[in-house]
Amino acid sequence: MFRLDQVSKTFQHALALDRISLEVAPGKTTVLIGPSGCGKSTLLRLLIGLIKPDQGTVFFDGFALDAATIPAIRRRLGYVIQQGGLFPHLTARQNVTVMADYHGWEAGRIDARIAELAGLTHFPADALDRYPGELSGGQNQRIALMRALFLDPDVLLLDEPLGALDPMIRYELQQDLRQVFGTLGKTVVMVTHDLAEAAYFGHAIVLMRDGRIAQRGTLQDMMSSPADEFVGRFIRAQRDHLSVPGAAT
Repeated sequence: MFRLDQVSKTFQHALALDRISLEVAPGKTTVLIGPSGCGKSTLLRLLIGLIKPDQGTVFFDGFALDAATIPAIRRRLGYVIQQGGLFPHLTARQNVTVMADYHGWEAGRIDARIAELAGLTHFPADALDRYPGELSGGQNQRIALMRALFLDPDVLLLDEPLGALDPMIRYELQQDLRQVFGTLGKTVVMVTHDLAEAAYFGHAIVLMRDGRIAQRGTLQDMMSSPADEFVGRFIRAQRDHLSVPGAAT
């Protein structure tokens, strides 16, 4: 679905990505993980075309992302940013339908899609007319997910969607998210800083360090055959949180 070919990106002389080559399998969940500043969120923003590589090429479904192709490709991508990124002056319903309104969907079609997604994400229908400030953190994340899914994209891109939530809400949303991923069968690329969460969601885990890929594979691969000392240390640093029932297979 996605392919990166020798992609590099620099911000004010700081190297964020260094000759990254990576393929993202269609219909699977790929999780990007690593320490702060390793380049995982930068990589996600490259995939959606919010920033351009200084070197190398990002391909989507065989097409290079550039000024000519990005507008059409973005319609096939759903994006959830950190902490949801909802518009505070719009209701939950208005946040969810913002792109459908932009594309001129009819009211009946919009209402049917809202009902479908509210059921899928377990969002209470009677809360759709509340504003983000009147909702819980978990409810706001469900609205962000509904917005990302509204146009039925081929791919979901999620940048630490659960990072700001308390443990109980996070646990509940982890279960619901994985059910959504499994039900829809979409290609998912997700950023997290939590290795247990990566193992729970990811068919493939991409561990990054200093703008490069340190190792790609399953958690079991990294635990049994770490590629280098950094991978081993990263695993050991989170070893107390690695008991994750039902990790992706």
